[in-house]
Amino acid sequence: MSATHLPHPPTDHREFPFSDRDFRRVCQMIHASAGIALAPGKRDMVYGRLSRRLRALGMNDFAAYLDQLEASPDHPEWQAFTNALTTNLTAFFREPHHFERLHAQLRDLSGAGLLRLWSCAASTGEEPYSMAITACEAFGTLTPPVRILATDIDTQVLATAQRGVYGVDRISGLDEDTRRRYFQRGTGPNEGRCRVNPALQALIEFRPLNLLAPRYDVGGPFSAIFCRNVMIYFDKPTQRGILSRLVTQMDGGSLLYTGHSENYLHAADLIQPCGRTLYRRNPAVRA
Repeated sequence: MSATHLPHPPTDHREFPFSDRDFRRVCQMIHASAGIALAPGKRDMVYGRLSRRLRALGMNDFAAYLDQLEASPDHPEWQAFTNALTTNLTAFFREPHHFERLHAQLRDLSGAGLLRLWSCAASTGEEPYSMAITACEAFGTLTPPVRILATDIDTQVLATAQRGVYGVDRISGLDEDTRRRYFQRGTGPNEGRCRVNPALQALIEFRPLNLLAPRYDVGGPFSAIFCRNVMIYFDKPTQRGILSRLVTQMDGGSLLYTGHSENYLHAADLIQPCGRTLYRRNPAVRA
């Protein structure tokens, strides 16, 4: 096998030494702090992302960097470490059947008073803004009786979400009417960018939250909880722990929207399927 096909370059070809022990430590630390289960094939990704942190801190040794984190659980670098290792892949109206179902759900709940929705892994904001647009369309107003909580463990992407500014390519797949009503195109120095309509931002509260937290102080129950394409990064015991906390934020009519590659057969005592990647709380679960 030629050197170009090695699964990861030899240590002496790297800017910083990065041993198998370093990688195992990173895997253990991010699993303990954020629940993320890193596969062996993520070794190069981990090196690339954390190398940026070493450069930013003026360090040249992974072991010393990890020692610093382990020595101080409250060290501010923990947040940068977590931000570096989270994966954020999202789009407006990703998995569109969910938003069709949310539209119907909100219409059915018309007249029920203020409705609360939760985007558990909001990333850069496309999901909660898509929820907000769906609410506006369902009620025919820019001020629907809806409040959306948008949370994420990664504070960098959450800041992007709160700003609500995107490249115009991010909305190119939306129809013209949606782009016109809910986005403002930049001009001059902001050419090529767009901003979400401030009316959408007014519907959303952005807040950092670690799904591994022992309890979620989020003020449920929620009519709809979007927890999509994040559980795939957790092992089954971690998934079950998260689901056991999510159901405490659901009532009998709540819907849990999940990712297309996620299934919860191992948690049938907590949630039960009720549609395409949709779940309700198991009636046997106490409120």
